[in-house]
Amino acid sequence: MDQKSTGGRVSGDDGGGDDGGRPSPGSRTPHRAPWRRRGQWDPWNFWDRKGHGEQSDGGQGLPWLSTVLIAVLVMAGSGIAARNQPGREALDALARALLLLGAVPLLFRHRWPVPVVFGVAGVTLGYLAAGYPYGPVFVLIAVACFAAVVHGQRTAAAWALGLLWTGHLLLSHWLYRWLPPAGDGPASWGRELPAAAFAFAVLAVSETVRVRREQRAQQRAERADAERRRADEERLRIARELHDVLAHSISVINVQAGVGLALLDADPEQARTALTTIKAASKEALGEVRQVLDTLRTPGDAPRAPAPGLARLPELVEQAAATGLTVTVATTGPGTGLPPGADLAAFRIVQEALTNVVRHSGSRTARVRIGYGSGNLDLTVDDDGPATGTEAGGSGNGLAGMRERAAALGGIIEAGAREDGGFRVHAVLPLRPEETP
Repeated sequence: MDQKSTGGRVSGDDGGGDDGGRPSPGSRTPHRAPWRRRGQWDPWNFWDRKGHGEQSDGGQGLPWLSTVLIAVLVMAGSGIAARNQPGREALDALARALLLLGAVPLLFRHRWPVPVVFGVAGVTLGYLAAGYPYGPVFVLIAVACFAAVVHGQRTAAAWALGLLWTGHLLLSHWLYRWLPPAGDGPASWGRELPAAAFAFAVLAVSETVRVRREQRAQQRAERADAERRRADEERLRIARELHDVLAHSISVINVQAGVGLALLDADPEQARTALTTIKAASKEALGEVRQVLDTLRTPGDAPRAPAPGLARLPELVEQAAATGLTVTVATTGPGTGLPPGADLAAFRIVQEALTNVVRHSGSRTARVRIGYGSGNLDLTVDDDGPATGTEAGGSGNGLAGMRERAAALGGIIEAGAREDGGFRVHAVLPLRPEETP
């Protein structure tokens, strides 16, 4: 937007601020870890693959190796456990089939954790109901519960363990009369405490792993967001630099080209002076644009030339004089060294304000006042002429760029018409010694 068509207060904390197109923190969609479910578990609808029963495996194959290792461990371990439990039923073909039937669903524990954990719990309960020995069979339900919890299905895992434990209580203290092995008596209630501790331990370990995975995923997402923010901020910084450099130089070239064309026949010497100014302005613009582009080609390298600051203000005055604009500069306060970021922002704000005077003001004079205060830099650029209403080919982003520069430093800008008909740009930039460009 140009200076003469925009009035009112523009500050770093106004509602019109732009953060580069990124959603505000309050409106951002929270990060969802890849193993989290899209919805909560519904015990009546866990077969719904699209909503609650399907978990993507991230494009990887089924966990064949781990499942085979678990099956071999359970088969071998159950054989050893059977030798130490002579009072239970011997491992026969049915027992082996049940153990294998409990291991096979683990292949799908990452895709469908809810059906798998209930299926394994049911097979385990059937194995115990048949009177076969205790032991590694519980590894199956532990792995299934772990997968369910890690995939966000804590409720399903708790229900599966709770149903398995309840069924075991019924088998051990009531149904044992009608189930093998023959002559078996009720189990000791003291054995139920280790069983409950095992269930709680499985849930606790699984939940700990799930939380840590989510924390790592959240940290990765935060790092990625920070990288995107840094890239966006750098993109906006480069866009502001290019706009300020090109807008100022092209405005000078535009004015001088008009002068040269008007005086080409009547006053060739004056036309030659205008062309000389055009050459100098274009050379300076090319140099600054090349410096900006060099930072893109070699990220991380120090710039070859120092960033412009208020020390180059005489150059702006000289360039403005070449366009017929008389600029006076007044300074108050101790002219101490400025932090690089504030120095560059102050230079660009004055440069853009003078560019807008050249483009849009009927006045041929401008006044720049620089006040060095306690912790603040006060900049004021005034002109006395009315808006010309002419279009000088600007992008309309000058005032927005001033606002972004001031906001980045925690400062404010006021821009608008004065009561006497002129126009004023007033900026207040806080100075922090630790500030960097």
